[in-house]
Formats: sequence, structure tokens, C-alpha cells
Amino acid sequence: MAFLNDNYLKLQAGYLFPEIARRVREFCEANPDAAQRLIRCGIGDVTEPLPPAVIAAMHRAVDELSVRETFRGYGHEQGLESLREKIAQQDYRDRGVDIGAEEIFISEGSKSDCGYILDVLGAQNKIAIPDPVYPVYVDTNVMAGHTGRADEAGRYEGITYLPCRAENGFVPEPPAKPVDIIYLCFPNNPTGAVATLAQLTRWVDYAREHEAILLFDAAYEAYISDAAIPRSIYQIPGALECAVEFRSFSKNGGFTGVRCGFTVMPKNLHARAGDAEKLPLHKLWHRRWSTKANSVSYPVQRGAEAIYSAEGREQVRRLIDHYMGNARILREAAERAGLTVYGGVNAPYIWVETKLGLTSWQMFDKMLQELNVVITPGSGFGSCGEGFFRISAFNSRENVEEAARRLESLA
Repeated sequence: MAFLNDNYLKLQAGYLFPEIARRVREFCEANPDAAQRLIRCGIGDVTEPLPPAVIAAMHRAVDELSVRETFRGYGHEQGLESLREKIAQQDYRDRGVDIGAEEIFISEGSKSDCGYILDVLGAQNKIAIPDPVYPVYVDTNVMAGHTGRADEAGRYEGITYLPCRAENGFVPEPPAKPVDIIYLCFPNNPTGAVATLAQLTRWVDYAREHEAILLFDAAYEAYISDAAIPRSIYQIPGALECAVEFRSFSKNGGFTGVRCGFTVMPKNLHARAGDAEKLPLHKLWHRRWSTKANSVSYPVQRGAEAIYSAEGREQVRRLIDHYMGNARILREAAERAGLTVYGGVNAPYIWVETKLGLTSWQMFDKMLQELNVVITPGSGFGSCGEGFFRISAFNSRENVEEAARRLESLA
């Protein structure tokens, strides 16, 4: 008989968002009238159409595939060179960061890459993860066998948890003891917090001192409006020697269903082999990609490339302005309801304290049953998320304005 990967048996309950979907489905089945007025502000899924420049580029790419003269089969495992060059130039070199196209790896999204990176990192690494944070970081380490079992609070043995609370602005401090791999996410999901240049510098200094690696998830960098806030970890001197950066087209270009993102793997980044020899991760990451993947479909990559055109950049800016306008409306409504609110300024998420001592899931049920609004319970992002809930600004303006009116009734 075949054997299971027993590490999957350590996972706590279901993944957060399928559990939310289950509860919402049961509510709708029991309350069909309320289901008609349900507004979903839970999962961070975009709602607006793809930018016209993207659509046009994808159509052209499909037309290319329709005739022998321009048909394409397998592409480069790292992705289209023209797309990688535009990323390297506009996202990095134009901001003073020396990144080459050969250091860019196109993928189906940053969520996947946050898990795939564990393929080239040893199981003996000491892992540090913020709390609360995107659940994928924890769960993929559990699946890979990098943890023990979870305690009653849901925390796994073998992970160093970095508390993110109102007192530290939801930006964790480097731990007192050495760790090897640190996950950071800014702008943060779920709290909407951003990290300053000084705060990120402390993390880069820590990583260089302890020869650690920062896994920096910058999926929401396009939502930063404050010019003083870094858009990339590589804006910090020395980060090219200690950080991997994950990016996504999901939230700036609306690619949540299209699927495209990329990882930056600097050639100067090294880790130790079992014999203590320092080796570059770039070569191993490239080998991982050439063995396990054939990159992203050609039309999708051409669509992503269109984001870097003048028209694409302007259309993406309008999308971001739409969602950040939603965030302002929801944030102000929550404040008028007397709730304590964070985030929603440089990120499309609003992080809110629960009302009247309710737990996160109790607040979820209250919002669902009384307001017919779906939010995300903070405890689903970690034990430090208990007592909070997340509101997503990814929605139509009509839905957001109605959700805001309902939120104000909590006052």
C-alpha cells in the first residue's frame, strides 16, 4: 500500500478561505432571501475587468498561435525574455536597483512561488514567520516537514513566530535568537501595514549578520502611495545578498484568474550546503524551474507584458485608484461605527478590531447574519490576529457603498 506524506496530517482544520466559503454556503442555503443581498468583502479577489491593453495583447498572442508562421511551442523556462527585461528595467533599474532579466523567473503567481521556494531550501533551516500573516507561509512549511505539530493555540513547534500588534504598528522586530529563513510581507496581508526604510534596513542588517535569507512578498507593492515607503526590499543596501522577492500581477493587473507573477532570485544570494560550502541559489532555482515547469502560457505572458506599456501603466493606475477609493470608503464607515481601524491607506485591506469583546469568528458570524456582509476573521491569519477582522477593498463601488452603509449600523 502507498504511504501518505504525514506532514499534511499536521495541518489545522481546513485552509482559511475554503472554510469561509463553507460557512457562507451553509448560511445562503438556510437563508435564501439574505443570500440575494450578500456582499463579499472577505477573500482578496479582484472584481474589475482586465485592462484593455492586456486584453488586446492577449488577443494578438492568440492570433499568433493560430498560424504556422508565428506559432510558438515551448518557451524559455524562465519566461519571455522581453517580459523579464521590462520587469527588470521598470520595476528595478528605473528605481536604482541593479537587477538583470536573468534574475527574473515568471510563474503562475507569488502564492505558488512562496511554497515552491522550499524545494531549494533545506529542512534544517530555522523558520521565522510574522503573526498574523498570509496562511500559505505556515502551511507550506508544515507540508514540507519543517515543523512539529501545532499546540492548542494553533502554533507549530519549530517556527519562530514574530508578533505583529498595534503596539509595533503590525511590523515585526527581528528575533533575539538567530534564524535562517524569514518571511516578510509588505504591504501586509492581512493588516495593511507597511514597513519604513529604517524598519526594513534592520531586517536586512539582521539577515546579513546571521547569514539568513529574507523571503519578501511584495504582491501589493503597487498600492503604496507614500513615496517614502520602499516598494522593494532591494531598495535597502545589501538586500541583493540576502533576499528573494515575490511579485504578482494578480492585484495590480487583475490577474487573479489569469495567473501570472514572478520571483526575483539575485545571483549574489548564497546558502550553505550540507558540507558548509556556500553556493548560489540562482543555479538551483533555475534547475528547479527547468525540471518542474515550462513557465506560463504565451498569451498570459504577453498580457502581463502589456502592463508595462504606457497605456497599461495608466490603466493599472486607474484600477488601483478604484480599489483604494473603496478602501477609503470602508475605512471611514468602520470608523463612524466606532470601530478601531488600521490599514487601508497603502494597501487594499482594512484591519479592524472586533466589537464588544467578540472573537474573530463570532464577529464573522455577526456580520454575516446581521449585515449579510462577508469579512475574514483575523484568527485565521494567526493567533495574534484574534480580536480582529479583515475587510477587503476588492469589490465594485456599488457593493462597497452598500457595505459601508451596513457597517455604520454597528454604531
